[in-house]
Amino acid sequence: MIEFFDREGQEAAFCHDGQSLYLWNGKPAAFIHDDKVYAYDGRFIGWADRGWISDERGECLLFERDALGGPQKPSRLRKTTPGPRGKKPLRGVLLPTPLGQASLATWSDHAFSELV
Repeated sequence: MIEFFDREGQEAAFCHDGQSLYLWNGKPAAFIHDDKVYAYDGRFIGWADRGWISDERGECLLFERDALGGPQKPSRLRKTTPGPRGKKPLRGVLLPTPLGQASLATWSDHAFSELV
C-alpha cells in the first residue's frame, strides 16, 4: 500500500493497486491512468510523477514517503490505519488534459480532497 501525505504531513490518501486512490477514510477519490490523475467522473485532476500527486498546474498536492524532488516535505505527523476501501464508482469518460507536465516545484493552494 502506498500512503500519501499532504503539505502539513497529514495522512491524506492511499493506493493499494497502483491505480485507485482513496481518501484516508476509505472513500474512493480518483484513479491514475498513464501517469495522469482523474476524478471518477472523468475530470482531470493532475499528474502522478516520482511519488508526487500534483494539480493541473503542476503544483504538489500529495507525496509518498520516498517521493523524489519537489518542494520541502513536512515531517509525518502520525501513523493511523486508513479506513476500509469503499466501492469504486464507474469511471466516466476521460476529459481532455492540459498540455505539459507536472513541474513539482511548489505546493498547491488546493487540498486533494477539494478536487475529487
